[in-house]
Amino acid sequence: MSIADEVETSPSRPGRADRTRAAILAASRELFLERGYAGTAVNAITEACGISRAGFYTYFRDKREVFGLLGDRAYRDLRGVLAMWETFGEPYRLEDVREFVRSYFAYMDRHGAFAMSATHSAPDDEEYRRGNSRMQTRIAWMLGQSISPPPDHSPEVVGVAALGLLDRSWHTVRTQTVAMDDAEMIAVLADVIYGMGARGRGSGD
Repeated sequence: MSIADEVETSPSRPGRADRTRAAILAASRELFLERGYAGTAVNAITEACGISRAGFYTYFRDKREVFGLLGDRAYRDLRGVLAMWETFGEPYRLEDVREFVRSYFAYMDRHGAFAMSATHSAPDDEEYRRGNSRMQTRIAWMLGQSISPPPDHSPEVVGVAALGLLDRSWHTVRTQTVAMDDAEMIAVLADVIYGMGARGRGSGD
């Protein structure tokens, strides 16, 4: 059974057009992960979906549009995770940071493989690079602002450091052959990130 057949027989997905678009996106995500952006041809996507090239172009201009849409969805989801900080009190608590780290790990479980592979294989044009750079800077700034670093550290730098720590830790936990406990890793990461903002908040636990 093709991906398109599997999606089309699912009663939870309304409309044939929606099901076909979902099938194209699901197949593309897997192929981008396996082959990279440059190595994924439209023919490979249509074969995985069990649709014609004409069917593909009914919904998308090209594979770049598909790649961009997958990236946009990951970005919107991440913005939602970062918005959690707005619900925390002032000053935020260590348990608040643990809740954020748990949610970030859940986000990475949904989008992490695509997001990390996209840094190594993406559309090779200036427009995409500029847009991706703006997005990364914005995300780092948002997280850094939320952490509230001391005045001698810029939010962007603190945000980049925290994101690098989170991403690498998630990747290690998910790919490590030696089992690592999620709860312990989340607790350690929360301790470190909480410490990044302790002086800026001017309070302890």
